Amino acid sequence: MDFAPSPRSREYRDRVQEFVRAEIDPVEPEYLRTVSERGWTVSPVVEELKAKARAAGLWNLFLPDDTHGAGLSTSDYAPVAEVMGRSALAPTVFNCNAPDTGNIEVLYHFGTAEQQDRWMLPLLAGEIRSAFCMTEPDVASSDATNMAATAVVDGAEVVLNGRKWWSTGVGHPDCEVLIFMGVTDPQAHRYARHSMVLVPRNTPGVTVERMLPTMGFYDEPGGHGEVSFTDVRLPASAIIAGPGRGFEIAQGRLGPGRVHHCMRLIGLAERALEAACRRGATRTAFGKPLVNLGGNRERIADARIAIEQARLLVLHAAWLLDTQGLAGALSAVSQIKVAVPTMAQRVIDMAIQLHGGAGLSDDFPLAGAWTTARAIRLADGPDEVHRGVVARIELAPYLAEVGR
Repeated sequence: MDFAPSPRSREYRDRVQEFVRAEIDPVEPEYLRTVSERGWTVSPVVEELKAKARAAGLWNLFLPDDTHGAGLSTSDYAPVAEVMGRSALAPTVFNCNAPDTGNIEVLYHFGTAEQQDRWMLPLLAGEIRSAFCMTEPDVASSDATNMAATAVVDGAEVVLNGRKWWSTGVGHPDCEVLIFMGVTDPQAHRYARHSMVLVPRNTPGVTVERMLPTMGFYDEPGGHGEVSFTDVRLPASAIIAGPGRGFEIAQGRLGPGRVHHCMRLIGLAERALEAACRRGATRTAFGKPLVNLGGNRERIADARIAIEQARLLVLHAAWLLDTQGLAGALSAVSQIKVAVPTMAQRVIDMAIQLHGGAGLSDDFPLAGAWTTARAIRLADGPDEVHRGVVARIELAPYLAEVGR
């Protein structure tokens, strides 16, 4: 494979980078400073930036479809996602933010024409937002077969019951649809028991019980909520791709999304390293620049090495997804899901240390960046689950030799 970005990828990366520099960077510090004051409302600044990005043709860049998106492959989009990851605002501004990207991909690949018209097209237009409801508070959700919530087919209807949490995006004032995953047939094969259902946010029986802080951050205006579903009745046409296909859909949703997450984290780590270098070069202690104290040069070198390693690993996973599909990329995708958030967390932590007390404050974006990296070590499956996938694939031929 060729690690160099294609001409088209380079063009979009450069255009996004210039847009971030010219339009987002000047307003982002004030936006972040006042985010808690605005709470669960959308800043007019964000809507203005979204309009500018769409007018510039920098919209839905994640979708490999040249009708609804930019038509970029996973490999082409990866460097673009890295640039977006440097900014807390950029993914939203370019309509490339989770969970909407994953939900759009679900509808694009598995939705009916009616489902696409009702939900996918408004999401692609940035007119509405969405949430994904899979994780549950009362079971170990690292094993999705533990899921207790139900989606029972009752004649021409499907009835939902259960409680979900860490439902990202559910607090957004423009959130109009939730994707709910529940057990439809508990007697079926463990990977054919579940269904995904499209749930309008205002459906009777859907209640946002509370919004959850992540280490003190509420991530307004989207946030992460605990949501109860009590005898929620919907037409059976709300089931995506038909009953029993929830696991199949989940796997298709998560492959490219993990590459997107990881490349954004690499951008975040790059920004943290830049901040560490700038701080270390301009501040002095005990008569020396901070970079010349306490092994800081080695820490900076290790951070650069770790970022470069992680980037190559993610680009390889993206290439495998493009050329072999998820089946051929499964180990690589799990590898990046373990390696990249851990790398980003360590690099950001090093940058916080060089900033001293300031690194823990809201004067710099490092505390929020560290929280993001730490949270993603749990989102879309904890590290241990992904290590298990890598080990299973690695050991399979050896266990086959001995009949195990």
